[in-house]
Amino acid sequence: MHLGAHVLRNGLFVAPMAGITDRPFRTLCRRFGAGLAVSEMISARPDLRGTRKSRLRREHSGETGPVSVQIAGADPAQMADAARLNADEGAQIIDINMGCPAKKVCNVAAGSALLSDEALVARILAAVVAAVNVPVTLKIRTGPDPDRRNALRIARIAESAGIQLLAVHGRTRACGFRGEAEFDSIAEVKAGVRIPVIANGDIATPEEAKRVLDYTRADGIMIGRAAHGRPWIFREFLSYLDGGASTPAAAPAEMRAVVLEHLEGIYALYGEELGVRIARKHIGWYVRGLPGGEAFRREANAILSAPVQLAAVGRFFDALPAQLPLAA
Repeated sequence: MHLGAHVLRNGLFVAPMAGITDRPFRTLCRRFGAGLAVSEMISARPDLRGTRKSRLRREHSGETGPVSVQIAGADPAQMADAARLNADEGAQIIDINMGCPAKKVCNVAAGSALLSDEALVARILAAVVAAVNVPVTLKIRTGPDPDRRNALRIARIAESAGIQLLAVHGRTRACGFRGEAEFDSIAEVKAGVRIPVIANGDIATPEEAKRVLDYTRADGIMIGRAAHGRPWIFREFLSYLDGGASTPAAAPAEMRAVVLEHLEGIYALYGEELGVRIARKHIGWYVRGLPGGEAFRREANAILSAPVQLAAVGRFFDALPAQLPLAA
């Protein structure tokens, strides 16, 4: 798949997820085969650019390219400035967030709230595309609510503005993450535009990915929550989509190595005190469904130091049988 001057090795994308898709997580997902890993969203507000959270979200040193940075906001000029800033700092792709349903984002008319104002969507997209010399992509939902699904109109506005790739989550803003994602709207968008379209929403297994690709004719799949605690999921998807073969689930020894590497990356990026707190949710996802996982999650949540946290995680995985049949 071509995206500007970049050639992506496949159409498997890591969805941008606030508080999750930081540099350590993106690095692991790319290693296991993801063609593109989009950063956590960065606010376009000038007063937030200097905050620690924003600075850490703009940290891409040593990351395998192309580096894709997602920006969020509702003011065309601010969004253009944010795009220029991130491109100057090394972003090779700028992604625009018009899909987040979170109240704190929508309450300032950003994220998926923008889908209700197609004229403003057009102004923002035009401003950002004109501001940078790197490809600009867009992530949306299917509309403001089930009675106003306007994804195709937004997609055509995006294509006209020069957006080079579109990711569509199969829910409306009003749906949040409730119910099931629908893919009729994504199929309609794919049939109605010439730019690549990536399908997103409730795709948790390789079999589901193939069904969605066959049904929508989308150019790729974006995986979000299914990758929590499972960065190797991209290897499983690639194997199945390339030839229909199922890949054995990660063995405990491999999982141990991945988790410890992930934790080390978190500590290095955030420092020990904050890193230990951030690591807890990832540990919970990694051990979910494993024997003794829930009890260990509670134990790990009480640990306050990085060395103790690392040692505890190591012991947990060492205690698992080497041939434990893990869920894929």
